[in-house]
Amino acid sequence: MPTDPTAPCPCGDNSHYADCCQPLHLGQPAPTAGRLMRSRYSAYVLGLIDYLVATTLPAQQSQLDRQAMEQWSRESRWLGLQVTEEDPTSGNAARTQVAFVVRWAEGNGSEHSHLECSDFCRLGERWYFIDPNHPVTARRNDPCPCGSGRKFKQCCRY
Repeated sequence: MPTDPTAPCPCGDNSHYADCCQPLHLGQPAPTAGRLMRSRYSAYVLGLIDYLVATTLPAQQSQLDRQAMEQWSRESRWLGLQVTEEDPTSGNAARTQVAFVVRWAEGNGSEHSHLECSDFCRLGERWYFIDPNHPVTARRNDPCPCGSGRKFKQCCRY
């Protein structure tokens, strides 16, 4: 983590890291899904893999490839995040989406960008990223693991 509290936050939100993503990285809940998205980007920039795992839907955490996440984090040169769409009222919702573009360069210098519209859900006071690469395993009529109160078949089923 940056040690200088006046260092710019990696998420590009024009704030100091100490006033932006650092409190979330240290355990404060993100107030919105968009803030969680920005803090997850910063976590990739800073190599905070434990944070990335902890902010993924708990039902998916054991499926994550920590080693691959760490390698991508470490071997990429992060070029920026642009959140293109987010619901400003998501702080009061149980589930929402955030659209964003992330840019990075690989070790060989080739630059990439990725556009994604990600799903997020709130369990209690915490927002979680729902990883589309790791489907939640539940029976169709089981309560959804995201805690929405809806059946799995009507909620987080992919």
